Amino acid sequence: MKTWHEIRRFPLAVQLLLVNQLGVNTGFYLLIPYLATHLGENLGMSAAVVGIVLGVRNLSQQGLFLIGGSASDRLGARGVIIAGCALRTVGFALFALGDGLAVLLAASVLSGLAGALFNPAVRAYLAQEAGERKAEAFALFNVFATTGALIGPLLGSALLLVDFRTSALTAAGIFAVLTVAQALVLPARTVEPSGGGVLADWREVVGNRAFLAFALAMIGMFTLENQLYLLLPDGARRATGWDGAAGLVFLVGTVTNLALQLRITRALKSRGSRARWMAIGLAVMGLAFLPPAAVAAVAGAGPESAGVLAAVPVLTGALLLYLGVMIAQPFVMELIPRFGRSELTGTYFGIFYVVSGIAAAVGNTVVGWAMDTGERDGIGWLPWVCCALLGLVSAGGVAWLHRLRALPGNPEPAPAPAAREGSTS
Repeated sequence: MKTWHEIRRFPLAVQLLLVNQLGVNTGFYLLIPYLATHLGENLGMSAAVVGIVLGVRNLSQQGLFLIGGSASDRLGARGVIIAGCALRTVGFALFALGDGLAVLLAASVLSGLAGALFNPAVRAYLAQEAGERKAEAFALFNVFATTGALIGPLLGSALLLVDFRTSALTAAGIFAVLTVAQALVLPARTVEPSGGGVLADWREVVGNRAFLAFALAMIGMFTLENQLYLLLPDGARRATGWDGAAGLVFLVGTVTNLALQLRITRALKSRGSRARWMAIGLAVMGLAFLPPAAVAAVAGAGPESAGVLAAVPVLTGALLLYLGVMIAQPFVMELIPRFGRSELTGTYFGIFYVVSGIAAAVGNTVVGWAMDTGERDGIGWLPWVCCALLGLVSAGGVAWLHRLRALPGNPEPAPAPAAREGSTS
């Protein structure tokens, strides 16, 4: 109930963006986790071709975040958000209707470009509309995103009982509805000129050494968060011998997020430095991998079949990982726009996500290598310890930047902004 009242206190545009993120994650996870199986089993493509299609989608998104961020600053976040959702509608529809490699590659490019457009634009728009309540807004954003990440796979599993095309068309329909809602509800805002060209904007952001150091220090957050889809589900399956155990990881996270995210953010917001809480959150994320590591060190790397109770150490790790994300992430999102001028908010988010995307790709490669090595050599604790060290190193990096006074301080309290007037073109 308190969460609902908190949502009602935000402007209608922020409320729509929260619902929008629920829909975005529902539609995304309804389709993408099952795409590789569809390409390989239903369409008979080789593993190499499947890898190309999936890689093109990921590269299109991660490599073009900067374009999406700059477009948000130059053209206005509203139009970029709408364009991104419309493109993903088309991309997901092509996945449903096309069987040829050329069509599937086009679908991958469009769906990846869509994410590159609306991800930084949504965060820039949310930061601008939330005023001094950015931390609470991003906390709620995290709640809706996590909920969508749970609903999507569950809905996708049910729709796959019909066929993949039904699942893909449903995902496309979700994005189509979101596109229309954004066009009807999101007010346009006057775009303030940044005073230079796009390249000048990029040089300004890249030249901000404190920001780049912060983005690099946050590598641990994104790499470890990605283990919710790689290492932790694999650990749960190995511990129980049950494929469905992976779903327990997301269930733990969603329930915890709904119950605690907003309370944690509001409790920590007025208690000390944001940087301290970010460092603590990263440290908790790193420590989350120690319970599974301890069990793996005793049991070895081989699969287990000891029932659901055997997944308790992994689920404990998942709980701690979600808690760490809940502590750190809202303050991270709140901090990013404060490194530079408000006219470049989208560009800052864009570059931040380019760095994090590259980091997550490298990090997942390292974790995958550690998983293979651990299984081959009987040292199942190796990937878990690697993740724990990465989280602690990132926590130390943020603490070090704070000690050097390289990070913006806590925002000053500000009076609530006056009500805005109607839409402008």
